Amino acid sequence: METRAAVCHAPGAALTIETVQLAPPGPGEVLIEICACGICHSDHHQRLRLPPDGRYPIILGHEGAGVVREVGAGVTSVRPGDHVIPLSLAECGTCANCRSGRTNICEAFLADMRAKPNRFFFDGEPVAVMSNNGAFANHMVMPERQVAKIRDDVPLDIACAIGCAVATGVGAALHTARVHEGSSVVIFGLGGVGVNVAQGARVAGASRIIGVDINPARGAAAAQFGVTDYVDAREHGDGLVDHLRGLTGGGADYCFECVGDETLMQQAIEVSHIGWGMSVLLGVLDPGAKLPVPLTSLQIGRTVTGSYMGNMRGRTQLPGLLDLYAEGRILLDPFITHRLPIDRINEGFDLMLSGQALRVAVTF
Repeated sequence: METRAAVCHAPGAALTIETVQLAPPGPGEVLIEICACGICHSDHHQRLRLPPDGRYPIILGHEGAGVVREVGAGVTSVRPGDHVIPLSLAECGTCANCRSGRTNICEAFLADMRAKPNRFFFDGEPVAVMSNNGAFANHMVMPERQVAKIRDDVPLDIACAIGCAVATGVGAALHTARVHEGSSVVIFGLGGVGVNVAQGARVAGASRIIGVDINPARGAAAAQFGVTDYVDAREHGDGLVDHLRGLTGGGADYCFECVGDETLMQQAIEVSHIGWGMSVLLGVLDPGAKLPVPLTSLQIGRTVTGSYMGNMRGRTQLPGLLDLYAEGRILLDPFITHRLPIDRINEGFDLMLSGQALRVAVTF
């Protein structure tokens, strides 16, 4: 079949709307009509560098929501008409990692990424996709293990947010750090992931949630998501770490770096409390980047960890975020600050990069 997609043809290039060919779903696969997709900083990072398999063109997008239109033989968990999220991380439920209950890194997904299946074609040539996803296309074919059924009473241009930013942030607080009631939290960066860390910390019952940024407008907006104190990093310069330690009585129980900046990552570690403080590094650095950390910072009891998609299992845990939304425990409506048709997707990137938008959803 033919469908429309926003396609990137070269590093850093603007996306162009193209008609592409899409292979039909085979056994164990699902055809999804994408209705909305959020624009994430990860899409921008991928746009700037060579795709993992080293080829162009590529279809970006990994924060989509849509409706099942067709299923291949053997598919049992979804059927035509279901509202779904095409996941950026599969959950097969049968591999050792899935069965362990300790991680969301599915071995079958890793195998899919290595195999790089071709489902999209442009002018007869295969088109790469981001994270085995490619939700900047109006239709896509995904393996069943990478499709999460969601409740159908949430508009899809809101539901799409849980596919990345909300899962990453809320999940990092609830599943990675396991923030405890009455704790102190410091969040470096109040963009899409940062404000959702705040939401997760609020759900967990943290008593003080400090947001650090250089954009006062973001600081003001973050209050509705749970941030209790805003700190403008520019006002403190080299004294930022000491200031944050002072605000938290010697150091925070939990720190989250949500920007992808080496200096901020180091500061997050130093702000975490001696003896038990945990730092969760969520920001994206360039592939192969290394983080120099004095060993003494860790030997005195601090913990540093990463997190992918908030340690949330895509099919069995991620849909529950919409239950939290329906119960009023997390906010999604004010998180989606802009909506644009797919034809204006490059404007959406500009809004995100300028800091004017918290989240842009493009619609088909």
